[in-house]
Amino acid sequence: MRKTIRGPLPAPLPLACLTFTLAPLMLAATPALAGETAPGAAPAVATADAAAGSAAEQESPTSVGTGAHDRGNEIFVTARRRQESSQEVPLAISVVGGEHIDSTGSFNVGRLQQLTPTLQFYSSNPRNTAVNIRGLGVPFGLTNDGIEQGVGIYIDDVYNSRVASATFDFLDVAQIEVLRGPQGTLYGKNTTAGAINITTNQPTFDFEGKAEVSIGNYNFKQAKAAISGPLTDKLAARLAISSTDRRGTIRNVTTDQWIQSQDNLGLRGQLLWQPTADLAITLAGDYSTQDANCCGSVYVRTGLTQRALNRQYAALAAAQGYVPPSTNPFDRRTDLDTPLQAKNKIGGASLRVKWDLGAGQLTSITAWRFWDWDPSNDRDFTGLPIVALSQNPSQQDQYTQELRYNYSSDKIDFVVGAFGFYQRIDTQGTEAQGAAASRWSIAPSNALSNDPSVLNGLVAYNTQYLKNTSAALFGQLSWHLTPELTLQPGVRLNYDKKEGYYQRRVFDGQGNELLLGQASYTARQTAQLAIYTPQEISPEFSDWNFSYDFNASYKITPDILFYATYAKSFKSGGINQNGVPVDAQNNPILASATVKPESVHNYEAGIKTQFWDRRATFNLSIFRTDIGNYQANVSNGQYGVLRGYLANAQKVRSQGVEWDFSVRPSERFNAYVNGAYTDATYRKFTDAPCPPELSGGTTATSAQTPGAPGVPGALSPANCNISGQRLPGVSKWSFSFGAEVNNPATLLGKEGEVYFGYDGSYRSNFSSNPSPSAYTWVDGYSLSNFRLGFRAESGFDIYGWVRNAFDENYFDQLFVGPGNTGLIAGLPGDPRTWGMTVRYSF
Repeated sequence: MRKTIRGPLPAPLPLACLTFTLAPLMLAATPALAGETAPGAAPAVATADAAAGSAAEQESPTSVGTGAHDRGNEIFVTARRRQESSQEVPLAISVVGGEHIDSTGSFNVGRLQQLTPTLQFYSSNPRNTAVNIRGLGVPFGLTNDGIEQGVGIYIDDVYNSRVASATFDFLDVAQIEVLRGPQGTLYGKNTTAGAINITTNQPTFDFEGKAEVSIGNYNFKQAKAAISGPLTDKLAARLAISSTDRRGTIRNVTTDQWIQSQDNLGLRGQLLWQPTADLAITLAGDYSTQDANCCGSVYVRTGLTQRALNRQYAALAAAQGYVPPSTNPFDRRTDLDTPLQAKNKIGGASLRVKWDLGAGQLTSITAWRFWDWDPSNDRDFTGLPIVALSQNPSQQDQYTQELRYNYSSDKIDFVVGAFGFYQRIDTQGTEAQGAAASRWSIAPSNALSNDPSVLNGLVAYNTQYLKNTSAALFGQLSWHLTPELTLQPGVRLNYDKKEGYYQRRVFDGQGNELLLGQASYTARQTAQLAIYTPQEISPEFSDWNFSYDFNASYKITPDILFYATYAKSFKSGGINQNGVPVDAQNNPILASATVKPESVHNYEAGIKTQFWDRRATFNLSIFRTDIGNYQANVSNGQYGVLRGYLANAQKVRSQGVEWDFSVRPSERFNAYVNGAYTDATYRKFTDAPCPPELSGGTTATSAQTPGAPGVPGALSPANCNISGQRLPGVSKWSFSFGAEVNNPATLLGKEGEVYFGYDGSYRSNFSSNPSPSAYTWVDGYSLSNFRLGFRAESGFDIYGWVRNAFDENYFDQLFVGPGNTGLIAGLPGDPRTWGMTVRYSF
């Protein structure tokens, strides 16, 4: 039913110290998120400040809620494993409600980043995906299974160890929290950069449901549905389904197909058993699959390197009469000749038990997750058969157990917990050279370059596995010295062990295995071993780590909170699961097989304010994170294949300022502006891989690269000192902004409101290569999204939408071609898309 605001206007949604995406103000019966809502107004996105934890779950008198909800003019969250007002929690988190996710088309993490300025998402395919916060998280480049994520992804308190889960569609989501900074004293798995905490809608003892259908250009079709209700007076169930299908945005002229398509299907079911008022047991299972014609790239540009001119792209392409289908990347045309495939399956089951024990609550979360990945890629980025195959199918199983107890009283609150984690990954890789490889990869001065049979059919089979074990004890205490002053220490004791195996076997085009250790090699064998080198290693790593944090907060007035935080954290050491560099005799350099743990020091201070009778909110925070032994993904550019391995950069620093402002002068209008300045740089990295313009030379150089101020010269043909340079993927400036206006209206006899909303984002330029290069800076860009619709009190909602309304040309990523030939390929961002959505809930 429609509600009417009486008396003074309620407060606007409280914000985090970084970002706030204000809800579309709407008249509806059910709030869509953890946000401070006007009576009768259901905002769809907010930013509540919190440390960590579960997101919102709608509460009813007969169900156990575990998350944020509003009560009067306050937002209550259980982010610190206990219920409290969001404005009294002295850390920052952005909260995006499920309704705003739907209305803005932000149905995966890639699109969510437009609503949260310091979240960065990069994906050339589901396996090669990076999710970073404040520029920190995972190395930029090829994925290596032997390292941990710096940004944890949690779904209903269950940790997802594979970042590929970020590429799937959100399924029946209640809200999403994006936390910034180290998380470890309240979370099961330690993360150093932050966490994305996703909470789905829970089973209810009241019958309810919702369904929506969207259609748009590029043959976009999306359908979602969920239904929930009681099976008995103590048992409730919920079932949800989501399907997304879209034609690709890039035309492959070789196969006459559209690539970069979407073909996603997800299912989720939950059972809630509540035998008593103090006990709730939830069994959940989910399954999602992707089968897109993906993932490719387009030609962007070329640049000079230090290789001999006849070994650079222009000469190599001319020698084989090759011309790309277009030199304008925004023609969106490619000619990749390797069949593309990105089959992706993910799912699992979990059992969550919540038992109220007096003033505390005991929670147990037991979970199993799986991930199956079946790809096929074109890694030479051209229409020539250079790299004929490049694929690394893998299968993962993970098991987690978390047990925690939280207690609350007037003077103290605390959480103590234990966490166990086991993961097994098996990978079977195949890399093969094609008929154009000899001419492309062997020096023209060598007569073998004119013999296609030398490299054609050369194949490497890579077999690897990883066993990853982790266990931890953690806890956090809040001591309320006075009603205004609270001290909050936290600790974590962690143990990690990783055992890996990597084997590469190499066969020539006739099926003969190439082995190391022979007394001599023929010229053909020497050329072949320069492309693929056999290798076998069994790296291992284990270590204990103790980390801690301390927070102090003071309420200057009921609407002004000041806080300061220090955290000493870590990121577990890793092992190289993609092979390691070799010495002059082709022996693996075993010192490169393991990677040191990161040592993290995080400092943060902020102030949170509400004013104008809580119609407006302004929050500000500053932060600095210093990391020693930063884990970086280093490119090892061989002639015909792109390889990656892990190494440690000596020092990295990320620092900046984050702010947000929102205003809601009436129930008919709201607006927000949020922003962040992030300065994330390598403070010391003296042996980094060189950018393409400084690679491939035979002598050291101290010359600066034109167009790349501050890039030091090469120390050797393979390494450069990039100290002081910006980390990849980090924009110094990022903003999100928007507004919505609505007006009462009647349509087809239904009472409701007409609304018009706008959401925009901007980010400045960023480097798209681990070592900054003049050739791989992605220019800054701004995106604008609009929606216009009508929503009725009865639960009916229809609206039209347009994303990237001004058809901005921009890149999601740029890639350096293999072999340092100077080729730069790229992945253009989505063009303008438009469509219509019809939604009904009851």
